Amino acid sequence: MPAAPAKAPAGTLYRGREGMWSWVAHRVTGVAIFFFLLVHVLDTSLVRVSPEAYNEVIATYKNPVMGLGEAGLVAAIVFHAFNGIRIVLVDFWSKGTKYQRVMLWVVLGLFVVTMAGFLPRHLMHVFGGGE
Repeated sequence: MPAAPAKAPAGTLYRGREGMWSWVAHRVTGVAIFFFLLVHVLDTSLVRVSPEAYNEVIATYKNPVMGLGEAGLVAAIVFHAFNGIRIVLVDFWSKGTKYQRVMLWVVLGLFVVTMAGFLPRHLMHVFGGGE
């Protein structure tokens, strides 16, 4: 009699699949947003110490590299927000685990639509095409 196929060990709903990569991206975007907020609080606090130093720091941010960084920041925030809603649904909705893969595709679709609305205008501003 042939042996029954081995079942996946418990707790591997995400391992190696879309859910795992969503989990990784959620952590990476969360850490990136945290470090942005840390730098933002520090550079904004300069205005109380020395308005001139604050103006100098802010002036260094006005270049295309930082403009692309801003686009990356917005992308991280948008993904993190939409994926966070998906995580809440997976955790608290009784059918969340059943539909977690579909919800990830919805998150990615919303991400693409949101970024498609944001990026053209932002990049025109960064590279001098818009006011």
